[in-house]
Amino acid sequence: MYSDDMNVLILGSGGREHALAWKIKQSAFCNQLYVAPGNAGTAEIAINSSLNILDFSRVEDFIREQEINLVVVGPEAPLVNGITDYLNEHVPEAMVIGPTRRGAMLEGSKSFAKEFMNEYDIPTAAYMEVTGDNMAEAEAHLMNAQGPFVLKADGLAGGKGVVILQDAEDALNELKMMLGGKFGEASKKVVIEEFLDGIEFSVFILTDGKYYILLPEAKDYKRIGEGDSGLNTGGMGAISPVPFVDDQMLQKVKDRIILPTLSGLQDRDIDYLGFIFFGLISVQDEPFVIEYNCRLGDPETEVVLPRLKNDILELFEALFENDLYEIGLDEDERSAATVMTVSEGYPGPYKKGIPITFMDRPVSDSIIFHAGTKKEVSGIVTNGGRVLTVTSLDPDRNKAIEKSLDTIKSIDFDGKYYRRDIGFDL
Repeated sequence: MYSDDMNVLILGSGGREHALAWKIKQSAFCNQLYVAPGNAGTAEIAINSSLNILDFSRVEDFIREQEINLVVVGPEAPLVNGITDYLNEHVPEAMVIGPTRRGAMLEGSKSFAKEFMNEYDIPTAAYMEVTGDNMAEAEAHLMNAQGPFVLKADGLAGGKGVVILQDAEDALNELKMMLGGKFGEASKKVVIEEFLDGIEFSVFILTDGKYYILLPEAKDYKRIGEGDSGLNTGGMGAISPVPFVDDQMLQKVKDRIILPTLSGLQDRDIDYLGFIFFGLISVQDEPFVIEYNCRLGDPETEVVLPRLKNDILELFEALFENDLYEIGLDEDERSAATVMTVSEGYPGPYKKGIPITFMDRPVSDSIIFHAGTKKEVSGIVTNGGRVLTVTSLDPDRNKAIEKSLDTIKSIDFDGKYYRRDIGFDL
């Protein structure tokens, strides 16, 4: 076990990274904590660095300069671009939480993930891959199928690469735009999926590729408007636990999805040390995989980590010591609810640099996680579409939601918007 002199570097700048910093800071084994590039919230509990996290050689230099023992990769882009492979080769003494480039392909390519699931009999929607070479086949498919139609950019599109349309003609036009570069290189290939009608939820594991710990599940809310209306966003709120995810459902998820996924990774000799996020949908009480993510979700992290009572650095060490199977999960039985505040115009164009005012908080046990914020001489200002998220815990889920909504009233910036109906469908 490490002594209390562990230096940790978190890569990323959003609410997920603030929540990770908040949790790691509580560890008995954390000495110095760095976040790159971080935000105004992480600056209060860690040392921010202006590192470009896609400049791997500069990250390597920083690890050497600051004698970093552990690197936690928050967002997907560095993982898909191979940061773990690079750091394992150049600074092997630093532990990296995050899969290799091959493992990150589960998120980096929708077509790779679908082929992987088909090979290992993991339940998912039927699909077809489309490039410029098989447009005629895709057009025939759309015109002869019933909507809704689900179109997904194959690569990373910042959470914006999924479009669901009712009309075949609209779907065909959208497909042409996507293949034409609507999402850049990410949509040079598009996956058309069967629409699954059900209710979504998210399951997270921490794994060494063989053993795993099942973290608290969550449900997030993607649409900008109340009642799940309007455009998709990066997430407007989340709750944990999820009432319809009972022991029977979790057992199905373990047997049909988690274990076959790990078996598939082993079968393909893919090294995987880190988190897997399973984006799932319950269709008539049967779980299907919508997507894999190779890291924690956002804003789900902001409800999952506050319910995790384990020392997270102890979990990370067990990951590298192959002792994960010996660790039991200790979770808070209370419900956690997080509500996101966003900039006016989001998920479309929005302004940055708007001053944020924090008034006296009516609920002392709410946690404010910063997402898109920046600290300037004048104070804290907005620096993103999603600005702040407020997490509260309570034995009663509805009271947890109410606490977060009450605390949001103590935060003010011009154009502030948030959904008041998180958890409405439960």
